Amino acid sequence: MIKNVLTLIFLGAVLISCNASKAQKINSVAQLEGTWELDYISGPRIAFDGLYPNKKPTIHFNVKENQVSGSNSCNSFTGKLIVTGNKIDFTQPMAVTKMMCMDAQQGEQVFMSTLPKITSYDVTDNGKTLNFISGDIAMMRFTKK
Repeated sequence: MIKNVLTLIFLGAVLISCNASKAQKINSVAQLEGTWELDYISGPRIAFDGLYPNKKPTIHFNVKENQVSGSNSCNSFTGKLIVTGNKIDFTQPMAVTKMMCMDAQQGEQVFMSTLPKITSYDVTDNGKTLNFISGDIAMMRFTKK
């Protein structure tokens, strides 16, 4: 009898922890919703303000529609949002406008070439900061607009 009670308690605890884990993942994806502005990008040897002298890149997540869109500082982009837990995939082709922006050309290329390298994300600072991570390296940081 005691074994049965202990087994039921154990199974109940396992089920509760599984549901809590799922709720956290769903909530994590929901935290992406909205528009974010880039304030850090790793890699280039040019200062951030030199890459984006007039306009910083933005990214907008529409979680309900599984859409991602934004501006790479000059041109607009849009594509399918692929998220599983904290994993995110930007390797699918995106539609991008083709305006000529001489002062933002290098920054635009850096932004668009960094996105496909991103493998996961982390939302911190009570939902105010979004970090894009490649492997275990933070590659991009955004702030909520």
